[in-house]
Amino acid sequence: MRISLESRPLCALLLCSLSAIAACQSSPPPDQMSRTAVQTAPADLQLLCADAAAKQAGLDRAKILPTGSRPVDAGGFTVDLDASGRKFSCVIDNMGIVKSVQPA
Repeated sequence: MRISLESRPLCALLLCSLSAIAACQSSPPPDQMSRTAVQTAPADLQLLCADAAAKQAGLDRAKILPTGSRPVDAGGFTVDLDASGRKFSCVIDNMGIVKSVQPA
């Protein structure tokens, strides 16, 4: 049995059309992408909070990990930290000044 595209032009056209349509996907605008929709503290501010928590907890800085952050009303950020199992919350402004470090 011999099948050629000439004998089935409608099937070939349909197959090509469906694959072209399937390849077209719209992406969300940049301001709605998950990476840009949530504002997090810059890495340098998170590290400053980790240093402040290390001093308060009496631990080595290498044992403090930032686990999350979010903006606060005053224009700074709250940074969540894990200090070898102990949880801390740090508030820091945009200039890098640590306002507070509290156990969470």
